[in-house]
Amino acid sequence: MTDDVVKPNAFIKPDDACVVPPDRPIPAELLGRYSVERDAFAEQDIADYVHSQARDEVVNHVERVKREVVMGEPYEIWDVTTDQGRWWVITNPTNLYSQQHFASLDYTFSFHVGLMARVRSRSVSPDGNDPTPFDEVLRRFEQARDRFGHAIEVEDLQAIGMLLREGLISLTTAVHRRVVLPQGVEVPQVANFVAWTDVLLNVLCAGGSNERLRQYLKSQAKETWQLVNWLTHSRSADRIATEIAVDGSDVTLRTFIQLLERQRTGGAEECPSCHSRNIRTFFDIDIPPDGDYFLSCGACDWHNHPGVPADTNGEEAQDMQS
Repeated sequence: MTDDVVKPNAFIKPDDACVVPPDRPIPAELLGRYSVERDAFAEQDIADYVHSQARDEVVNHVERVKREVVMGEPYEIWDVTTDQGRWWVITNPTNLYSQQHFASLDYTFSFHVGLMARVRSRSVSPDGNDPTPFDEVLRRFEQARDRFGHAIEVEDLQAIGMLLREGLISLTTAVHRRVVLPQGVEVPQVANFVAWTDVLLNVLCAGGSNERLRQYLKSQAKETWQLVNWLTHSRSADRIATEIAVDGSDVTLRTFIQLLERQRTGGAEECPSCHSRNIRTFFDIDIPPDGDYFLSCGACDWHNHPGVPADTNGEEAQDMQS
């Protein structure tokens, strides 16, 4: 018996039935079946975003490529395939980039981080097409920053202090409209910023577990208010003190917005199923009557979406996408 000799040209030929030809790739809408890790609600959220930006395209596949943290800011990078092309979608805040023009993922991510840094460095102006509860506050703070850029005389700095003062009063008024005060609480006068922050923070940071945070925020708000009032009347204020007052007022605004967001989501900080802190917030326009937010755990299958049974592991969300 002679040994079989394998010749170099005896390997599987290109036309063998086991080889998938390059011109017959797996359809994009079927790729999800072969993904080991799925995050159905996050995928649906990204698909909805792409649809909102490219309304004439149908999303066929959504896949998270990677997560990165840059200077403490987390980013998620997604590869999205539609019936007309492919997109990179990068979060925080979310933006999309055509892969036809942005072929390199590393370059696209670097471009996105730089672009978002420039966007964050600009003051937020009220947008008439996208009204918010804080438009009046934003308008006054924007005016203060614009005026600061051209301030020369002491009177200019004092005027900035007045704009900040009125903005802070508008802030507590806007927050009050969205916070239900306990019965029996004495309602302060409109212009009493310190008393209002005390009342509002008792609601937004209630409980013994929030005591340290509550006291810190009360002190921060009070000191900011006193600094702004000093700036309004002082003849010795300079540009550095004025800029600190402007920045402090911005911090106070962001603080109350964050606290209202925490209250709106129910203050959930950990998953009731696996106790992970990886809780995400999503929005579904199909939740009656006109859309609503829901929570989902990034570590397990828990969610509180009212239209999706908790024991389905998000299969309905995957069906929604397909």
